[in-house]
Amino acid sequence: MSTFTLEIVTPERKVYSQGVNMIVVTGVEGQLGILPNHIPLVTALKVAPMKIKTGNDEEIIAVHGGFMEVSKEKVVILADVAERAGEIDVERAQAAKERAERRLADKKADYDFRRAEMALQKAINRISSTDKHF
Repeated sequence: MSTFTLEIVTPERKVYSQGVNMIVVTGVEGQLGILPNHIPLVTALKVAPMKIKTGNDEEIIAVHGGFMEVSKEKVVILADVAERAGEIDVERAQAAKERAERRLADKKADYDFRRAEMALQKAINRISSTDKHF
């Protein structure tokens, strides 16, 4: 089975770097499946889980926005934040989700609603990335 190199990089670290068979990411225009020898492409990414397939194994990584560059033999994802499912504290993510939902529900409070919406998206992304049925 053909492979390509996938690198996921954040400002703090290189989260992932190895050969894979396929990835599925969520770009601003919708979901994209990338296989070896894909046409070159650059796209912005949404806050969403991404799926990595290597042989019979699958891994989920929570990607919190950024950009993806696809070339024939390599895909580079420059993400604001990226976390492997095993690195995510689900209880903390659930608490962040509940806090963001309370802030969004309180219309009279003086909160930055855009910031609360983004916090909610990130919390849901983290929780979804740890779900085995993604």
